[in-house]
Amino acid sequence: MRSVAVVVARAGRLPLGAAEAASAAGGEAIVVGDGARAAAGELAARAHWCDTGPGLRAAALTAALAPLLAEAALVILPASPDGRDLAPRLAAALDRPLLDGAISVALDGETVRAELSRHESRTLLRCEAPAPAVATLEPGSLTPRAAVASRERIPLEVPDDAPDPEVLEVLEPETRELADARLVLGGGGGLVSDPGEGRAAFELLERAGAALGAAAGATRVATDAGWIARERQIGTTGALIDPELYVALGVAGASQHTAGLGRPAHIVSVNTDAACPMSAMADLAIVADARALLDELVRRLDA
Repeated sequence: MRSVAVVVARAGRLPLGAAEAASAAGGEAIVVGDGARAAAGELAARAHWCDTGPGLRAAALTAALAPLLAEAALVILPASPDGRDLAPRLAAALDRPLLDGAISVALDGETVRAELSRHESRTLLRCEAPAPAVATLEPGSLTPRAAVASRERIPLEVPDDAPDPEVLEVLEPETRELADARLVLGGGGGLVSDPGEGRAAFELLERAGAALGAAAGATRVATDAGWIARERQIGTTGALIDPELYVALGVAGASQHTAGLGRPAHIVSVNTDAACPMSAMADLAIVADARALLDELVRRLDA
């Protein structure tokens, strides 16, 4: 009995958590989607790939993948938007239990053991299910293990008559998902001097993010104050990200926040406190008023 990860790529990029899902599956993965071959090259795993084009045709992919996965004792998908969409369909098609939102999952003989995150990560539920099963794994749950990498194209007959909507065009979202964003603007309490102006400050942050093609995020201080939506929170009790560039505006750098940053290639910190933890870990630390810099940035973007 074996485990297999299923990963859906978009424009040749892997979703956050793909490497962890492959590692939890023992280093074996099937990569499908748009630019699957290029995305498979980023995995340190025995990756089988098939390019199935842009747009998630979930019903067609389920019909194509189910026969390939029939002998797998455990199918693991990263808990990305596409993974969360595809996992219940695969579980239903294969007539298996679904362990959703796992922070750890493993095959132990003929039993699947998992720890499931519930109530916005405030509750940990330990459970067991008889194999075979399907699971989604939350990103940031474990450190991927290196595996012997190999790439193999596999034939995958994706039916044209599956009950999926017709994909006319794939548009970039106006508000980018934090987990998939390559550029993230993060705002903290230092972005707001007057609590009454907090919402306006974070509306500016989202406006700058939209103009730059970036996702807007925040610390818990900002979301608890209601200045920005709760789903924009980055950290141990919020979203986990792994961008190429993280720009922290008025973010002090508490461990609960920085634990959710993943491994950004570059960090820019804007803060009046040159000695704050966020500035200490930044590639570029700008000692300045974050709100004033944001105002100027928006003015120049508008111009």
